[in-house]
Amino acid sequence: MVDALVTDAPLPVGSAGRNSTAWFGMLCLIATEGSLFAYLLFSYAYFGAQNSADWLPTLHPSFKYGLPGTLVLFSSSATIWWSERGMKRGARGQHLIGLIATILLGLTFIVLELLDWRDKGFSLSSRAYGSFYFTITGFHLLHVIVGVSVLMVVLGWSLAGYFTQRRHMHVTISGVYWHFVDVVWIFVFSTFFLAPYVIAL
Repeated sequence: MVDALVTDAPLPVGSAGRNSTAWFGMLCLIATEGSLFAYLLFSYAYFGAQNSADWLPTLHPSFKYGLPGTLVLFSSSATIWWSERGMKRGARGQHLIGLIATILLGLTFIVLELLDWRDKGFSLSSRAYGSFYFTITGFHLLHVIVGVSVLMVVLGWSLAGYFTQRRHMHVTISGVYWHFVDVVWIFVFSTFFLAPYVIAL
């Protein structure tokens, strides 16, 4: 009988490539959450189609916080992509810098969104538009908070040396989720900030 080979090398962390169950789990999560956002935005559009433009609080919403928040999220997509690229190339410093930058940009977006809420002249229960606005943007903000929390965990694991060039599926999965959050914001921003200007034409 051949004796078992015993080594002191650490066991691999996670699957290599897209054979991980977590990868397919994330795709299912994105499909589910994407459908929910689609239902919410469709409900808003349907309700708006049943009413005249005067149901909107203003036909010219302010871009004071919405536009900077959008630029921040777009920038964060670039930094998380750069971070993952660094991990794939074995450039640990690039990976960590990109990850930290993404987290900081995510926190910046959260602050900007809260400031935008503070400046609104309506509340969740004051009118139908307010209910839609705070429900949809609040649901998106919750996803951003979850995304930032996940990235913080990934950062901790990265600092602990859990990932390698070959095994870094958690980095990829967290990046995919973050891109999803950014894509959803494009639709939310277009609905609440850009569409009223089109209606006013």
